[in-house]
Amino acid sequence: MTKNMDYTSPEAQYFFDVNKSPLFKKDNQNLINILGVNQLNTLDNNSLLDIYLSKNSFVEPHYHQNAAELVYCISGGAVVSMLNPYTKEIMNFRISPGQVANVPQGWWHYEEATKDQTHLLAIFNAPNPEVILGSDILKFTPSNVMAYNYCMDETEWIKTTKKVKPSTYIGPSCLDPQRHVSQATSHFAYPPYYYQYQPNPYYYRQCIPKSI
Repeated sequence: MTKNMDYTSPEAQYFFDVNKSPLFKKDNQNLINILGVNQLNTLDNNSLLDIYLSKNSFVEPHYHQNAAELVYCISGGAVVSMLNPYTKEIMNFRISPGQVANVPQGWWHYEEATKDQTHLLAIFNAPNPEVILGSDILKFTPSNVMAYNYCMDETEWIKTTKKVKPSTYIGPSCLDPQRHVSQATSHFAYPPYYYQYQPNPYYYRQCIPKSI
């Protein structure tokens, strides 16, 4: 036991019902429950997200600045995709019940359910998983900064990102289903968490999709 905890205290907690700890709920088929040290105070440097998804629903692109993530498939199926910052490749891992995909700390990644009633368990080596969400980056980065840095028309950028909802968590979040292209046809393929910025020393290299 490495945690500085008085295990004789009547306040020490050894049981918790994760079903009663919602983090985000899109609908009855798409939701995320959370377990961290804030919910169960005897946890020692581990936490989890209990994720339910319908077919073609995503856990939106994001990264965890304080923890690696081990994604375990309980039921259904999913594709776990991540950007390897060293090779600049998108790697897609298709998992089914009993299989896992490991996302190293700080790597940009996302998951898409390939079946209805998909149930994933995301396990973290931190007492609380922190996250930076793609929807927040898109929504809160000033439009003039994006336009200037990436040589885009600012008006078009504002128009394109108009429907982006901050803290989407589970997508697609748009009302128009035609805007969503599923994993099956595109071959491309979690939280409140705590928001902290961590620079990522990427070097330029063409990003090449790679399926595993």
